Amino acid sequence: MGTREHEIYDIVGIGFGPSNLSLAIALEEHQNNASGRPVTAAFFERQAAFGWHRNMLLPQATMQISFLKDLATFRNPVSRYSFVSYLHDSDRLVQFVNNQDFFPTRQEFHQYLEWAESNFSDRVTYNSEVTDIRLPEDAGTGSEQYLEISVRDTASGAVRVVRAHNVAVSTGLVPRMPEGMERDERVWHSSEFLAKYGRMDPAELQNVAVVGAGQSAAEITKYLHDMLPHAQVSAILPSYGYSVADDTPFANQVFDPNAVDHYYFGSETTRDAFWRYHKNTNYSVVDDDVIRELFRRSYEEEVAGEKRLHFLNLTRVKEVKRSGNDTRVVLHSLLNDEAQQEMDVDALVFATGYQGMDATSLLGDLDRFCRRDKEGRHQVERDYRVVTEPALSCGIYLQGGTEHTHGLTSSLLSNIAIRSGEIADSIVERRGEPARAGSEA
Repeated sequence: MGTREHEIYDIVGIGFGPSNLSLAIALEEHQNNASGRPVTAAFFERQAAFGWHRNMLLPQATMQISFLKDLATFRNPVSRYSFVSYLHDSDRLVQFVNNQDFFPTRQEFHQYLEWAESNFSDRVTYNSEVTDIRLPEDAGTGSEQYLEISVRDTASGAVRVVRAHNVAVSTGLVPRMPEGMERDERVWHSSEFLAKYGRMDPAELQNVAVVGAGQSAAEITKYLHDMLPHAQVSAILPSYGYSVADDTPFANQVFDPNAVDHYYFGSETTRDAFWRYHKNTNYSVVDDDVIRELFRRSYEEEVAGEKRLHFLNLTRVKEVKRSGNDTRVVLHSLLNDEAQQEMDVDALVFATGYQGMDATSLLGDLDRFCRRDKEGRHQVERDYRVVTEPALSCGIYLQGGTEHTHGLTSSLLSNIAIRSGEIADSIVERRGEPARAGSEA
């Protein structure tokens, strides 16, 4: 469907990564099963094309979730947008089964996402950045009220305005750098790793270092050790080595759809327990096989007397000094407050995670209608809709930035199909029609 100037869409999606792609699928499957008016939707993405963590599509790196936790299966097991449907369409279903692995490579899962996205070219516009969302004076009230969304073409600079009764914000995460650290051609964040690495002459990379103790840090360390057999590779760890990710069955229940209810409707004690006991399922942890492989390499180098893989435990980067292509890293040891050392590197990678999505700046003046809790965070209803003042009846749905209300799965793939289905149901129910987004297609 086109983005006609005066049409009022049921929903406009801001960003078109996996979350809003899953929402587009849920809306389409609702439309295929409903007898009422079709749900109209348009999505705008500032990137030039679809992409999901492209700079971390490292060889052999696998997903940390089962292939069944795809864009649709948990909501609709017979969806034509499932990972199994993708394998069948690609003539690889039998081979995948014979591979006997629940966890596809990240590259293959990205191919699946691109395959699903290719069906929505009529609903998504790329090179399009939403710059403003406002409630016009003549927007009306109740279910007829609408928002005006300004969209700038990042190539031409042209701006147009579309209207919608609801918006779904899914602008993704923002790379996080330690305070005082700036990125450049020699200092990178993991989110840009492959692109920055690809611009380098590998022969010039004699000494490289990776900062961080999570999955991305460990994978990049392993990759550099593989690709640069001539180089010294240092892992700078704020912890005493890597911590293993707990992916055992009982712990994994924290990512189940029902866990969202337990978190959302639970007490402060309940929510605190979720974080205290289950943070090691996702944050600053590494898969067991990657940890063991890195340790094995380190030990074999010890035996051979040819050490080039180094682990600097309980160490933080205090300062980065740049002069031309020379990069000097000042390190502070947490074992001894007085201890400080310097090392020269040809490339420094910060795998230091991301900031959670905050819709405040995007909402602009519209944010004055949004209610906040005592900590200053957006109040969010169970259907991921921001709690607003009565004057605003349009819906603002958040696909991310709701960890404080919905728990660990607020922006993760683990619950993406159910989350998107709940948002689709909410949109339809609030316009006075029965919700059937979870029905079989």
